[in-house]
Amino acid sequence: MHIEHIELVTVRMPLVSPFTTSFSTQTERTPLLVRATVSDHGRIATGWGECVALAEPYYSSEYLEGARQVLQRFLVPALFEWQASGRAITAQTVSTAVSHIVGHRMAKAGLELAILDAELRLQDVSFADHLGVTRDSVPSGVSVGIEASIPALLDRVQGFVDQGYARIKLKIRPGWDLEPVKAVRERFGDIPLQVDANAAYRLSDTPSLRGLDPFGLLLIEQPLAEDDLRQHAILASQISTPICLDESVVSAQSAADAIALGAASVINIKPGRVGGYLEAVRIHDIALANGIAVWCGGMLETGIGRAANIALAGLPGFSLPGDVSASDRFYRTDITEPITMTDGVVAVPSGPGIGVEPIPDALAEATIHSVEITS
Repeated sequence: MHIEHIELVTVRMPLVSPFTTSFSTQTERTPLLVRATVSDHGRIATGWGECVALAEPYYSSEYLEGARQVLQRFLVPALFEWQASGRAITAQTVSTAVSHIVGHRMAKAGLELAILDAELRLQDVSFADHLGVTRDSVPSGVSVGIEASIPALLDRVQGFVDQGYARIKLKIRPGWDLEPVKAVRERFGDIPLQVDANAAYRLSDTPSLRGLDPFGLLLIEQPLAEDDLRQHAILASQISTPICLDESVVSAQSAADAIALGAASVINIKPGRVGGYLEAVRIHDIALANGIAVWCGGMLETGIGRAANIALAGLPGFSLPGDVSASDRFYRTDITEPITMTDGVVAVPSGPGIGVEPIPDALAEATIHSVEITS
């Protein structure tokens, strides 16, 4: 397979409503898309990937402008150098070709997905079939941000319950935790419910976190700092709500360490956070072998990243509903045909590659920056 050129396309996507977490309030997303045009024995294919870095470095050290720069100046040229040396370009070789560039997992993940999508399109194979997924649909969960008031939160959750979502996730932070969770439990009974702290707490907050135990939550996601597995292990011994790690797990190695330390009984796998879908599969395999539940997290992706996430969530270890909601949860107009949710599930894409691609008019309208890179 030969890379002809790669284009970096930044799009602006207004959200249907503000989305507030412990670290920011977003009113729009500016996803960075990677388009790879490749050839093989006279055949041409285009693959798409999505870098999920936020506009600011609040969720992780990566951010939009930095990701675009590292792709343009380092990652894409490294692939062209690999290719010029006569070595094969495949999705499997991307991580090796760029391994000398430290970090920047989200940027690497977007590039790897574009190459993988193009490769599978040349083979006329779907991503789900490539992974060995046998399910044709996966349960769809929804994430609810921090609202202005308890009544506003209950109204928001009511809308998602009415739509049939299989699981509700509430963002929490100190001062917005016990009361909103209690209110949701009282209103909606035993719906599958979990919370996400985005590392907003300290170990000294254990009494507050223990206060969540009576509510029968599926899990509490990333309560403490991302770089402290030891304190997560201590917390796990002091509360009964299962601890799920998100930001702490950036590779298969860190997942194995977290499991060995007893720092997590659940792992949220976000392909962008861990450097790509191939590494995400490795984390899935390690967790499955150790009896650790996993689920697929989301970063408010466009249809590009959302479709790939849905296929990944079809693997057998994904035993909990993921953040694979419908496109209209966040966007009035997606850049692809919208992902839809029916009866609490979303369909696993079955077309070649990731099974979706941008609608030209929608992409053109949303694009705010693009740059093409050739060898």
